[in-house]
Amino acid sequence: MQFVTTADGSSTLYHPEVGEHYHSKHGALQESQHVFLRSGLAFFLQKSKTSNAAVLEVGFGTGLNFLLTADYAENHDISLEYVGIEAYPLSEEIIFKTGYESFVKQKIWSNFQRNYQKAQMQEVSFTDSISLFIAHEKVLNFQVGDTRRFDVIYFDAFAAVHQPEMWTVETLAYVCSFLRPGGVFVTYAITGNLKRTMKALGFAIEKAPGAPGKREMLRAVKTS
Repeated sequence: MQFVTTADGSSTLYHPEVGEHYHSKHGALQESQHVFLRSGLAFFLQKSKTSNAAVLEVGFGTGLNFLLTADYAENHDISLEYVGIEAYPLSEEIIFKTGYESFVKQKIWSNFQRNYQKAQMQEVSFTDSISLFIAHEKVLNFQVGDTRRFDVIYFDAFAAVHQPEMWTVETLAYVCSFLRPGGVFVTYAITGNLKRTMKALGFAIEKAPGAPGKREMLRAVKTS
């Protein structure tokens, strides 16, 4: 693993076996804020007029999306349930060298350091209003209770050219089965095949402006 400084000054990791970075080289922080936080969670909260949200992230990776989401929830009095799926969790040694403590309150970073390993074994109370669980398994093995569903899905798998199995109809259908009607699916990618798949799965598709380096991204709302 190699740390790489991206265009906005934030760091990401390069995964030599996969052949890809965990975040955009055009700006790791900007991509996470734009694609997942603003276009995903904040969009859902505004649309639904609620202060409660359950987020499922596919590809927990470095934890940046969670940290920014937790910080946002803490700042806006949002009750947050956060579940990340990660088949290959990064070590504490790597995670804690990302420099992401610069982008969130000290309380959030300290709690992340304290709970990162524990959250891979059980759901933890991250703060009084935030819970975290990191499912250490492949996405098609992920299970939750029969009635537990999510409001927002952050789909942050590696690109299809490097990880095609994550973008199949089977995988997308399985992931989206955990989303409530009216829930929001967001990802940095947008292709004709992805749009067709999401429409077939009962989603209304929106081509939203992309993060730096990408013209568009996909946001989809589950209609049934």
